[in-house]
Amino acid sequence: MTGMILRRLLQLPVILLVIYTITLTLSWAIPGNPLEKPEGRQPSPEVIEAMKRQYNLDSFPAFYWSYLSSATGIDYVGDTFSGQRERTREAAQAAGVAPPQDYVFDLGPSLQYNDWNVNEIIATSLPVSVVLGLTAIVIALIIGIGAGVIGAVKPNSFADLSTLIVALIGISLPSFVVGTVLLMLFAVIWPILPVGGWGTIGKIILPATTLSLPFAAYIARLTRMGMIDALSADYIRTARAKGLSEMKVLLKHALKNAFLPVLSYLGPATAYAMTGSFVIEKVFAIPGLGQHFVNGVLNKDLFLIMGVVLIFATMLVLFNLAVDVLYKWVDPRIS
Repeated sequence: MTGMILRRLLQLPVILLVIYTITLTLSWAIPGNPLEKPEGRQPSPEVIEAMKRQYNLDSFPAFYWSYLSSATGIDYVGDTFSGQRERTREAAQAAGVAPPQDYVFDLGPSLQYNDWNVNEIIATSLPVSVVLGLTAIVIALIIGIGAGVIGAVKPNSFADLSTLIVALIGISLPSFVVGTVLLMLFAVIWPILPVGGWGTIGKIILPATTLSLPFAAYIARLTRMGMIDALSADYIRTARAKGLSEMKVLLKHALKNAFLPVLSYLGPATAYAMTGSFVIEKVFAIPGLGQHFVNGVLNKDLFLIMGVVLIFATMLVLFNLAVDVLYKWVDPRIS
């Protein structure tokens, strides 16, 4: 197990490098200039040229290597050993100004948000998306596992068909449609929940429920199929022959093995729920990471695009690793 974890962690930099290269190549090809916006502040041509030189925005190879060295911490280590960081701090103190913000993994400045860097944007918005995503996954597990078990215990019954229909609706309907319907029902027609925003438990119920429904639908289908296979296995008949209660047979024996496909799905689903909820964030006016990514793409903010993608890719790999570790705990036969 330890060897597997070490191998996967050693693969992480290689995976991130491939993702970084592909994403930057596609982002660079997006038409437009992030420094020349039709709205907001209009820099002079001289300022634009200076910013291009400063951030290497006029050369793909130069930007590729400069951003890679700053985002991976190579610049931080090099400046530390060369004494450049200390000299910069002393120069700022001598000039009577605050020293520049120092990050080990510097994701660069935002070209869209003035006086903000990508590290600050992620630090303020990622916790919001994480709380929203984890809440949605918990709701999805409760709904999906419950519906899947009911459908497997009584296949082709009214309850089974009802859960399948609900699952089909959850998969088919776009999130913005579900979110709008829930807003109309529970914030306008029956105003029992807030319309949007963030900061209280009441404000997280509608967006988390909306985000959870597609995941709940997949979990219900996976649980139902896994439970049907498990309930027909020999060890279930043996457990029943020993006189175990039906609830113990279902939860302790059948569900434990039926949960393996759900566990495989939870890795990418959790990472996506925490970083890919930009539609929900837009509908419910939530200050999460997803809407910053959308704005970054629309404005060709290369630093913001790359920072969000690298965070998402890292979370995806780590969650898949966590799933593999949990596999061993759920089923010791898996090596």
